This record gives sequence, structure tokens and C-alpha cells, in this order.
Amino acid sequence: MKKIRKGDKVVVLAGKDKGRTGEVILMLPKEDRAVVRGVNVIKRHQRQTQTQEAGIISKEASLHLSNLAIVDKDGKPTRVGFQVVDGKKVRVAKTSGEVIDG
Repeated sequence: MKKIRKGDKVVVLAGKDKGRTGEVILMLPKEDRAVVRGVNVIKRHQRQTQTQEAGIISKEASLHLSNLAIVDKDGKPTRVGFQVVDGKKVRVAKTSGEVIDG
């Protein structure tokens, strides 16, 4: 079980987008990276295809998981631990002790 999953609200801890928050839209577990909506936006030149127009497009690039932390209920970053509740392994926020939905 991973500490950060698709759909989690995360905050960036390091880099040019430090402090920005967003939702994880894609996980790349083999590379230990994640794509976060609205964070680490890059511009790429796009060749024209049948479905897409040519030009310069903006898209999100991946971030390393070590530079991300889950946002707790108070809006601050927190680390993630694991506990067994009712026979199920669940993610728990270290600062508040609350179970993380997911």
C-alpha cells in the first residue's frame, strides 16, 4: 500500500512550485513520481494530428514523491502512517491521527 494515491490532495515541499497544492491525477509507481493538477506546468511544442491542433501546449510534468506531502484537515502537510482498523490496513495522518479517506 502506497502512502500517496491518485485523488489525494497534496502540497509541494520543494522546487519551483513549493507551497502549492493540488490533486494527484496520475501515479507513476515504478519511477516513484506523481502528476499533480496545476503544479509543475511545462510548455511543449505539439505537432498537428487528426485530433489535435498544432502549437505550444501547457501540461503538468511529474514530481518525485519525496517532494510531496498529503494535506491534513487543517491544510498543512503531514506524514502518513499505517494502522489496522477493524481488520483493515488504513492510512493515518501523523499530525492529527485521523484516518485518511481513500
